[in-house]
Amino acid sequence: MQKDIRVKKETEAVFHNQATMCVGSGRMDLALQEEYQQHLALVQKEIGFSYIRGHGLFCDQMGIYREVEQDGRKVPFYNFTYVDRIFDSYLKKGIKPFVELGFMPSALASGQQTVFYWKGNVTLPEDVGKWQQLVRKTLEHWISRYGAQEVESWWFEVWNEPNIVFLAGDLEEYCAFYRDTAAAVKQADPALRVGGPSICGIDVDRWLNGFFSYCQEQRVPLDFVTRHCYCGGETHKNGEYVHHHMNEPENMTQELKQTREIMKRYALTKELPLHITEFNTSYTSRSLVHDTVYNAAYIADLLSRAGEDADSYSYWTFSDVFEEEDVPKAQFHGGFGLVAMGGIRKPTFYTYRFYARAGKKLLYRDENVLITADENGQRYHVIAWNMTAQGLRQDQEPKKYRIEFPCFGGGTDAMQFKTCVDEQHGNAGGSWCDMGCPRTPDQIQLDMLQRLSVPEMVSTRLKAAGGYYETEICLQQNMVAEFELTPCRTTDQPYDGFEEAYGFGLQIR
Repeated sequence: MQKDIRVKKETEAVFHNQATMCVGSGRMDLALQEEYQQHLALVQKEIGFSYIRGHGLFCDQMGIYREVEQDGRKVPFYNFTYVDRIFDSYLKKGIKPFVELGFMPSALASGQQTVFYWKGNVTLPEDVGKWQQLVRKTLEHWISRYGAQEVESWWFEVWNEPNIVFLAGDLEEYCAFYRDTAAAVKQADPALRVGGPSICGIDVDRWLNGFFSYCQEQRVPLDFVTRHCYCGGETHKNGEYVHHHMNEPENMTQELKQTREIMKRYALTKELPLHITEFNTSYTSRSLVHDTVYNAAYIADLLSRAGEDADSYSYWTFSDVFEEEDVPKAQFHGGFGLVAMGGIRKPTFYTYRFYARAGKKLLYRDENVLITADENGQRYHVIAWNMTAQGLRQDQEPKKYRIEFPCFGGGTDAMQFKTCVDEQHGNAGGSWCDMGCPRTPDQIQLDMLQRLSVPEMVSTRLKAAGGYYETEICLQQNMVAEFELTPCRTTDQPYDGFEEAYGFGLQIR
């Protein structure tokens, strides 16, 4: 069955597109690896995120905090060598830090509880005064190095997911810890933005209400709200992989709306920005869903409307250079990244590239199609997707659309440029399966995967007729496609003789 759409150009609707506001990273010191930097350069060149957030700023691997013997007692020693190297590299690539203040340096920790294979300590500080001094000294160092105006444009988030194992999941302890940390941030510079509580989707109502009421009653600084959203449901483990029953994308949309409703209950939070500092389909880096075209279509659906309720929604993560559950053990291992090892673009990479090019004017939106336009009216941009439930049903009918666009000024013809990712195009994970799933591909195989990771790209000339251009879209299962329409540009001077090339594939169509 075909759906007909006639686009109306006269609209004041705005597309609230925050897809490229922020992206997630692995732990901070992974940025010292060459491949991490190569992946980030690729992502910034083709997508262009504004901020980047990762774990482990104060973990021992970063070397920021040590204690040394001086006059018979231990005193703090601060070393910013690694973080300077990393933040310098971020800023050179046009991306700013969204700073997560954590975890606990072992010399400051009150206990031995850790998370991840790299053992990030998640206990409270033994001496809160030393923790506050660490935060303040670090921020003062950044202000000295980069200037107050630059650092004031960053965001500072206190801890990560304190409602589970981090900080023992105790709301009262987190509130006091947040209070002390926020005070240290404001001591460094009152204009710095600090926020939280950075919770995952467990016991959300109690945590948000408790945290907001605490900050409001105790007059604790809170400049923005953060939380995480993942869409995976029931899981089962099979060998090295975790497999999911996926919830519908609407579940996350509802979570955002519910968070906004809770924020509206408090004078302190009702107008604050809401940042989703982690989101994805699955919450584990061993779920193969991340490597699929299904994931690309699922994320396309979410990005079409998440900006209605959230000021950012940070995809976790940009790269498979990521080590929460040990070092990656296979080329495609279910890693969170938009980019797989070897610099291979995954299907969801293109979803983000499509959204990075979307227009600011919203012309049309439904459950499978988003149509925007540039503010000057000289480009239409369409993102279309067909997420097949669970990515498993092979018998689903394609979704078909016939779309009419108002002609550009002067009634000139338009060029349509289509980019398509589906099971046959831009699906490097599927091609890896065709290879026999080599855990560590050789260079010839990596080169082949690079070539096979490219989507289908086709151009077409659309004739102006009756004040409209007409095009048709046929969306196969788990396809994500981008259509760009721009006016045809012809030279002002005659350029005779071109017609002799007709018949050899070079002609005005």
